Amino acid sequence: MAVSRSKTLAFAAIAIAALLHSSVAQTTHTVGGNTGWTIPQGGDSVYSNWASGNSFSVGDILVFNFAAGAHDVTQVNKADYDSCSASNPMMTSTNTPARITLNTSGEHYFICGVPGHCSAGQKVTVNVLASTTGSSSPSPAPMALTPASAPSPAPTTVSAPTPSTSPSAPSPASTASAPTPSTSPVSGDSPSSAPGPSARPPMTYTVADSFGWNIPRNASLFQSWAAGKDFMVGDVLVFNYSAGAHNVAEVTSDAYAACTTTNPISLDSRPPSRITLTTPGEHFYLCAIPGHCTAGQQLSINVTGEAGGASPSGSPSPGSGDMAPPSPNSAASLAGVSAAALLSVFVALLF
Repeated sequence: MAVSRSKTLAFAAIAIAALLHSSVAQTTHTVGGNTGWTIPQGGDSVYSNWASGNSFSVGDILVFNFAAGAHDVTQVNKADYDSCSASNPMMTSTNTPARITLNTSGEHYFICGVPGHCSAGQKVTVNVLASTTGSSSPSPAPMALTPASAPSPAPTTVSAPTPSTSPSAPSPASTASAPTPSTSPVSGDSPSSAPGPSARPPMTYTVADSFGWNIPRNASLFQSWAAGKDFMVGDVLVFNYSAGAHNVAEVTSDAYAACTTTNPISLDSRPPSRITLTTPGEHFYLCAIPGHCTAGQQLSINVTGEAGGASPSGSPSPGSGDMAPPSPNSAASLAGVSAAALLSVFVALLF
């Protein structure tokens, strides 16, 4: 019976150690961080810089956050990655957020398969290392087996609470619960202060500042202007141009990439054009006069949150942030709950 009990305890300890090891080993990475999976304003260096700052291991998960219908995630080989070809994909996902588990070590190549997006910089390479954390799992096992001699203290701790703790517990419990309500208002203050940065009033941005909405000297002028700005729901874009010389068309991502305005979302030719940003996500603008878009008169921006009094909802609302952070936390919490359940079985077997 003692031998059987020891074997059972050893198995439970090994199972707990293995589960804890797997929960530590897996990491969830949100591709591009807050930028998400979109046409980057700084070219493909945005994603290469992001990847160089992260360490990827087998079992990790990549999360691609993007606007539904605007992009996709296509895994390709190196040759197709270099040539931005999606004609022979290893896999393609159009569901957002796309979650991809890294099952093998080595280099993995991902692009957006929408025409023009990869060549505009929407591509990322990650180098996946083989998991090297396996050596840590044997050590918890002997540690878990060592306390097998601990049944003797356990009866004393069980008998001690019964006589004295139940009469005296109500009064300390009531005094202990008093600070708890006072702590929750304090924690209530900190969430209200968190939306502070998002609670700014709506802002008005003059596109390209003094240069205005004109054919640029270089094709990156408008994206360089947008790169350092945080656009939020409620903000206003002002396009300054000469009447009859230009216009402002909002289009889909496909039309933006192809510089076509056959079916615009909106079109305005009365300067200055004032456009209020009413929805989060990516917005694409170009001049619909033939030849102007291909010469660089186009602008894409990413709108997040809400400005003004609606900031409490604006704080959690960044689309990319909603999907990514919960993933690692939820994975870790599930692993923690499972580990706790196994630990309870382990303790029960001890006694």
